[in-house]
Amino acid sequence: MSQPTIESILQEKRLFQPPAEFSQNAHIKSLDEYQQLYDKAKANPEQFWAELAEKELHWFQKWDTVLDWQPPFAKWFVGGKINISYNCLDRHLTTWRRNKAALIWEGEPGDSRTLTYAQLHREVCQFANVLKQLGVQKGDRVGIYMPMIPEAAIAMLACARIGAPHTVVFGGFSAEALRDRLIDGEAKLVITADGGWRKDAIVALKDEVDKALDNDAVPTIENVLVVKRTSQNIHMEPGRDHWWHDLQQGVSADCPAEPMDSEDMLFILYTSGSTGKPKGVVHTTGGYNLYTHITLKWAFDLQDTDVYWCTADVGWITGHSYIVYGPLSNGATTLMYEGAPRASNPGALWEVVEKYGVNIFYTAPTAIRAFIKMGEHHPKARNLSSLRLLGTVGEPINPEAWMWYYRVIGGGRCPVVDTWWQTETGGFMITPLPGAIPTKPGSATFPFPGILTDIVDLEGNSVEDNQGGYLVVKHPWPGMMRTVYGDPDRFRRTYWEHIQPKDGQYLYFAGDGARKDEDGYFWVMGRVDDVINVAGHRLGTMEIESALVSHPAVAEAAVVGTPDELKGEDVFAFVTLESDYEASDELEKELKAHVVKEIGAIARPGRIRFTDGMPKTRSGKIMRRLLRNLASGQEVVGDTSTLEDRSVLDKLRGGA
Repeated sequence: MSQPTIESILQEKRLFQPPAEFSQNAHIKSLDEYQQLYDKAKANPEQFWAELAEKELHWFQKWDTVLDWQPPFAKWFVGGKINISYNCLDRHLTTWRRNKAALIWEGEPGDSRTLTYAQLHREVCQFANVLKQLGVQKGDRVGIYMPMIPEAAIAMLACARIGAPHTVVFGGFSAEALRDRLIDGEAKLVITADGGWRKDAIVALKDEVDKALDNDAVPTIENVLVVKRTSQNIHMEPGRDHWWHDLQQGVSADCPAEPMDSEDMLFILYTSGSTGKPKGVVHTTGGYNLYTHITLKWAFDLQDTDVYWCTADVGWITGHSYIVYGPLSNGATTLMYEGAPRASNPGALWEVVEKYGVNIFYTAPTAIRAFIKMGEHHPKARNLSSLRLLGTVGEPINPEAWMWYYRVIGGGRCPVVDTWWQTETGGFMITPLPGAIPTKPGSATFPFPGILTDIVDLEGNSVEDNQGGYLVVKHPWPGMMRTVYGDPDRFRRTYWEHIQPKDGQYLYFAGDGARKDEDGYFWVMGRVDDVINVAGHRLGTMEIESALVSHPAVAEAAVVGTPDELKGEDVFAFVTLESDYEASDELEKELKAHVVKEIGAIARPGRIRFTDGMPKTRSGKIMRRLLRNLASGQEVVGDTSTLEDRSVLDKLRGGA
């Protein structure tokens, strides 16, 4: 494993104080208040989390033990009985929130639907009873392969209600990827739709389910439930396939929430590896409920009057934690959008913000860079004055993209909450609390209270300020994954054995390099396998990408290392240009010189390749592994099932 000692860094000095009015009304109002919370949690983590669990959630039965830590395996609130569906729905029905909008849905072709807490509760209970009638029992796994429609959230909450762990598979995955996940999770039933809308086209979901189940490839599957969304002709297998609306009709809405043990499995969510089969990340009930609830409440300063919109898909952890469970547990109004910016409507997202008066907007840096490329005229054509907070997720954000987001979308008045976390962590780990912490463009700022993070070397020793190292967590937290489904040894190897301090302490490490500046701000540099060793100098790809993106011609950049006989590795940059710039030898020279000016000669790209697009996952992350293969002239290997647009890879591979 390479040692990420980043020597050349973009010196980001801009500091943005929380707006005084925002701080006045925030849950956490000052840096002093944050520091007191953080110190309290550090001094006694178990007491800190126990007090929050008691205050913030409904328990059928209180726990006996706050934390049972048998490294690297943790159990939280042992003996406690709880149900996350109850916390998301039932407990709000005895308050004024009963008739509050719980879920606002906007469909791509223009249809929409709003469900109050009472209506959502009714639909979830009915569908939970449908699952029971089909023989789904507590502990049975249920596959969900859905478009972004209300039924996706209803299905998740219904599974949680009866104690049937769900495994949601993103609706853009192939039949093969779906099959692998259903087999590994031993799913008993699949919930899908005839199709879904994406960028003005129908995604034929049911056809993919049929291919995945062909020839009894997943022998544990007994039934398939299908939502009618796009109304195209599909095959319905007699005895196996059922229409959602047929089974839901006339079913009782009385379905008490099953009291679940705090450590009962809530869901399995698969993350793709570069090789081998995907990892089934296991999250359990009580700790995950608390962690998603409190991180969203504090980090996004969630208020009862907010319309909150996370643009992720429910097929990813961001959708689980921060479209469904976190917002609904807080009694918030959460917005779900089926569509995406597309050629026929590049300003689609800003229309939705204006239509519903969205207050909190949470999206990915990749999306922000796409917005930049589309031009400021799209957001400026809409009234975005309802926005009061902006969030970013998924990868480190370039300072220039941060500034554009802050200036153009937030109008210079909205705090930007840059969140670092992972599928495995369950929720935010490093994030500003927007009423309390001054922000620096590109920095995720400070750890969330109760999260003990550090940047260390391979022996677990803390590194000095502004030295790159491995980002680790030193103490268990309630939202952490519990294991890799069916493979505890892989869990131990993947996350706990890379860094082995001499004192035998267990440190959680999931692959990211970072540095901490002299003010204690954390700067996540990206995956450690995205560190390039040029003539003995270790350079973070994020640093070079940020330098490139800060040039007015560049919309997006991805940097990888390629083998070099003289330097060991050289810098290879893939660059997408703004629409009013054209690729040329002169521009390539200019961009190389720009990187030298921003970082230093050691970071000068050996080659820049201009491209119309980057190979991205369906969640918007650039697949740098594929770019490394292409830059080195190697065959593209490993899992490509997450690619959104295969034609981008084909063009790059063909030199087009």
